Amino acid sequence: MPAKTTELLNEGAAGLDRRPPAEIASLLAAGQISAAATVPHAIHAICAGAETMARTIAAGGCLHYAAAGSSGLMAAADAQELGGTFSIPAAQLRIHMAGGLPSGVEMPGGTEDDTNGLEAALSELTEKDSVIAVSASGSTAYTVTAAQIARSKGATVIGIANNAGSELLNLADHAVLLETPPEVLSGSTRMGAGTAQKIALNMLSTLMAVHLGHVHDGMMVNVHADNMKLRARACGIVARIARVPEAAAQQALDAADGDVKTAVLMAASGLAREAARERLTQTQGHLRPALERTA
Repeated sequence: MPAKTTELLNEGAAGLDRRPPAEIASLLAAGQISAAATVPHAIHAICAGAETMARTIAAGGCLHYAAAGSSGLMAAADAQELGGTFSIPAAQLRIHMAGGLPSGVEMPGGTEDDTNGLEAALSELTEKDSVIAVSASGSTAYTVTAAQIARSKGATVIGIANNAGSELLNLADHAVLLETPPEVLSGSTRMGAGTAQKIALNMLSTLMAVHLGHVHDGMMVNVHADNMKLRARACGIVARIARVPEAAAQQALDAADGDVKTAVLMAASGLAREAARERLTQTQGHLRPALERTA
């Protein structure tokens, strides 16, 4: 059986420990850039996966992120950002990380082989759900088992791995292959492989949000503004799209209970709050066609 690419030695790293720090740093940076360059080759699978994720959320299903180790941290980071960035309800998100999410600085490696409890953790899976399973090797027992359980329950599997022909990608409905080169530090997939995974996850969730109508002209119009920075951002978004002063934008946001899309329609067209909400219902939450109807 051929060695996994993620375990091979990077030929350019020979004598790494004897080189000047600046040269080592340059090689590390080049490794990250090379890893990132693999992501465009997975565009079609990423697009298909994002569309599936959007259908899952729209249908009231749940997104389940399953992974171990560094891949688990990448997956968890994506899942935990979806509420604040796009107001995806917490009830529609689950994180399954081998050993559980770490609460301290230690992350035991042996848990990635422990599949006990996965069946119970995924017992609520239905055909409406999607599982985003991430593993650099594509053979991590915890992640592969999660994908197998998902398939048995009719859920859609989006598999992200860095080795071609791996078991996870063979199980996936949408196989996202990120064929990153050997790591500068052999086997340390928190580096290049992790960088490529993070990019792919960012793309999947952002494309999903576009499908759901949560993005308008590069702005997050479904943001959950629960701090000063985000409240200021929400006000700026309403002012920019509705083309009104910030004072008017803030007034509309207050009247809309902080809902950016509703506030935009109110500020841009003079619609009352309930009329604006009804307009958005008619356009399945997409702001652009709702604005066009008021033009």
